[in-house]
Amino acid sequence: MKGIYFINDRISLNGLSKEESISLQEQSIKNYLSDQNIQIVKLNPYQLNEYYTIPHALLYDLKKGKSGFDCFIYYSLQTIEDFIYTYPAKWLILKSFFKEIIIVDKQTDLNVQKVI
Repeated sequence: MKGIYFINDRISLNGLSKEESISLQEQSIKNYLSDQNIQIVKLNPYQLNEYYTIPHALLYDLKKGKSGFDCFIYYSLQTIEDFIYTYPAKWLILKSFFKEIIIVDKQTDLNVQKVI
């Protein structure tokens, strides 16, 4: 499988510093990639990291490349929800390039009550 992953470098998760949050996201995703035998695709040869930190840049590169991928991976909904709610149409377009969207940390939303 071939995939692309996203890391939010502007967020603090679980009270961690931004650097620790980046490290947490990267380690968790890399462990998942290794466990699932997913190869990372680097769309832009001038990109510094193998991951994306700006969803708009990812969407731009995807549109330029015109090809689909197996999966888009990110750490948690919290890391990308700002983009999803601010740009819902762009989120739908971005998702359309992938067969599967994978969230590594499947934390339940504490604000949502479950019906038993």
